[in-house]
Amino acid sequence: MELIGSTLTATYARPKTSHFLPAISTMASSYRNTQPALAMNPSANLWRTSSYYKSSSAVPATSSIQRENLDLVRANTMFYPSNRSALTTRYTPDDWYKSNQNNYRESESSRKSAERLRKDTLRLMQDREQLTRRTQENTSKNIGERLNDIIFWRSELSHETDNMVTEIAALNEVKRRLERALAETEGPLQVSQECLYHREKRMSIDLVHDDVEKDLIKEVSVIKSCQERMRRHLDRAVAQLVSNRAAQHELERDMSDKVAAQRIDDRCHHLRNTSDGIGYYRGIDRLDPSLSLPDSWSKFTDDNILHSQSERAASHKLRDEIEILLNTTSSEMWNQFNNVNVAFTNRISETADTKNSLQTHLAKTLQEIFQTEMLIESLKKALRDKECPLKVAQTRLEERTHRPNVELCRDNPYHRLVSEVREIEDTIHKLQERLIEAENTLQTLVKTKVTLEHDLSIKANSLFLDQEKCMSMRKSFPSMPRLVGYT
Repeated sequence: MELIGSTLTATYARPKTSHFLPAISTMASSYRNTQPALAMNPSANLWRTSSYYKSSSAVPATSSIQRENLDLVRANTMFYPSNRSALTTRYTPDDWYKSNQNNYRESESSRKSAERLRKDTLRLMQDREQLTRRTQENTSKNIGERLNDIIFWRSELSHETDNMVTEIAALNEVKRRLERALAETEGPLQVSQECLYHREKRMSIDLVHDDVEKDLIKEVSVIKSCQERMRRHLDRAVAQLVSNRAAQHELERDMSDKVAAQRIDDRCHHLRNTSDGIGYYRGIDRLDPSLSLPDSWSKFTDDNILHSQSERAASHKLRDEIEILLNTTSSEMWNQFNNVNVAFTNRISETADTKNSLQTHLAKTLQEIFQTEMLIESLKKALRDKECPLKVAQTRLEERTHRPNVELCRDNPYHRLVSEVREIEDTIHKLQERLIEAENTLQTLVKTKVTLEHDLSIKANSLFLDQEKCMSMRKSFPSMPRLVGYT
């Protein structure tokens, strides 16, 4: 339906089915519960006038009939917009009179306030103009003093940075010398190890743990010890260079910040009221982007300078230690190199003398072998020479055994022939024994000859290894300037 004198509300049409809308009892209960819901939310009643509240408050709360009548009045007021508008737009004559009086009083008060404000404002403008001028002058003075502080610390940073750059260059040079010296030790170490390797090729009895081998092992140990110390100092130099560059970076960054701050403060110092580029920055005075105070600001730069000086002192001390190390290691390696050379010289001389003695004994042994061989030939010839006499004597005895009867007599010729046979056999036996002894002696001489020749080959091999292989390699030992890192 449509109400006259009100806005058009929604029009509902009942559907054909009977299950679309709820029961009538349910709708009635929802209408009766409208005002309690409003009572639970007091803010929903703020739009009503006081007259409405006065009339509604007079309704007793004890009578159920009066409550139902009040609900009907409120329902009529709520659901008829024309009645609601009429109630909320009414004022009393007392309200109208009071409004006029308030306007008169406010007009007089505003005029007096405006006059007082005008006088106070003129005085305030003059005072604030002078205060602004003095504050601006003081601010410019403070910025100028700040510029002097920045210039001072900037010069200190620049001086310290130059010193640090010089120290880094000096430490780099010492580090390069140490690297060259460490590289130079690889040659002597390889030579010493090669000498030990070649001396392992000695044969038989010459494979002894002599003084040369002891000194070579000691030389390898000395070189490796020097290399280890050099590597440790080289690692320290690398770490110190990192620390030096870090300190230099901090100085340069601080100085860069100082340059930027000086440029900004110098521009601020020269800003005037008539300068270009000035403008409003709302709320900038309430923003505090500062990260430090004047004390911490100066302490920060002073700490950077002190840290740089400390790193420079440590770097200088490390350079001195590296210089001492280079001199010490070069002396140790050179002393051990000379000791090994002396041991090699003594061993070569001893081996050469032994080789000469062996050659002499070999020559005598060869001569004796020749004579023994001649003796053996003589003995063999003597044995051959005894064969015919023995045959003759034995043949005579055998022929005499064929004498007939009584003629088979043991006469003097028989005894002589028997004695002759035994004598020749004894001679042959002794010659054979002497032949065997001569042959055994010859075998011994031959073995001695082989032993001497083998020992001579061993001594020749040892001399070749020590004199030709090892000593020729040791001539490439670096000089003292190269061992301390100079080219």
